[in-house]
Amino acid sequence: MGSIGLIGYGEVGKIFSAGLRTKAGVQGVAAWDLKFADPAQRTKELAHAHDAGVTAQPSMQALCEGCNLVISAVTASNTLAVAREAAPFMQPGATFLDLNSASPGTKQQAAALIDASGAHYVEAGVMTSVPPYGIKVPMLLGGAKAHELAALLAQWGLDAKAVSSELGVASAIKMCRSIMIKGLEALVIESYTTAREYGVEDHVLPTLAETFPSIDWHKQGAYFFSRVVQHGKRRAEEMREAANTVNEAGFEPFMGRAIADKQQWVADQTAGGVFKDLPKDARWQDYADRLIATRSPRG
Repeated sequence: MGSIGLIGYGEVGKIFSAGLRTKAGVQGVAAWDLKFADPAQRTKELAHAHDAGVTAQPSMQALCEGCNLVISAVTASNTLAVAREAAPFMQPGATFLDLNSASPGTKQQAAALIDASGAHYVEAGVMTSVPPYGIKVPMLLGGAKAHELAALLAQWGLDAKAVSSELGVASAIKMCRSIMIKGLEALVIESYTTAREYGVEDHVLPTLAETFPSIDWHKQGAYFFSRVVQHGKRRAEEMREAANTVNEAGFEPFMGRAIADKQQWVADQTAGGVFKDLPKDARWQDYADRLIATRSPRG
């Protein structure tokens, strides 16, 4: 296999670089991230890479020219821009694995750029949150080289399944699921916070448990709040791509846009310090109370 390169050294990039570094046939793992060139973040991020045994490259060009497998793990809104920047520097015959949450149309545009360079584009639909699973997070792969790459990743213990040689199928599966999952997050935050304000949460949640008894609605609520507070901006970008997916199918993305707006609103509250100093094990009520404290008073 040779060397693996990560474009994006955030949460997912760090997890994948650490998990793949010691796999059979991997000669080394490198990474490139805009944070490496940011004076405010450079020292911390370079130190993390050094301690993790990851080579921090000085540019996209240096990363792509030195790697046989390049993995793009950035935010949804940067999916196409990253492919465009990487394409001129990809080695002929190298593989570009796109983990980003983007619409089938966006992935197809990215693939055209990478394939034109003589490299091979493989799309991935990452089907759930990465942190609980690490590199074993379930992934669906698509593209001409999807089956070949899935076999290699399986040898390394990854849960990667090729679903189609046609680009866009894996992304369509991912995006349709995202509308449901991110939609549930948005619904829970809106419903729970409103119920808390009216003082009726002890009536509302038991009715949810009656209808869906397999779900612990208190625990699930706390998890949904925590994930959106932590990653709302990234989720909002993903939902804009989900809305694009609906639009590409010929439908008006009413729900996709609304979910993106809710996720972005929570992200804005986080950026404004609304949830500052809340512990990682905070209850959903703690998050809701912070939102209630900042709302416009009821008339």
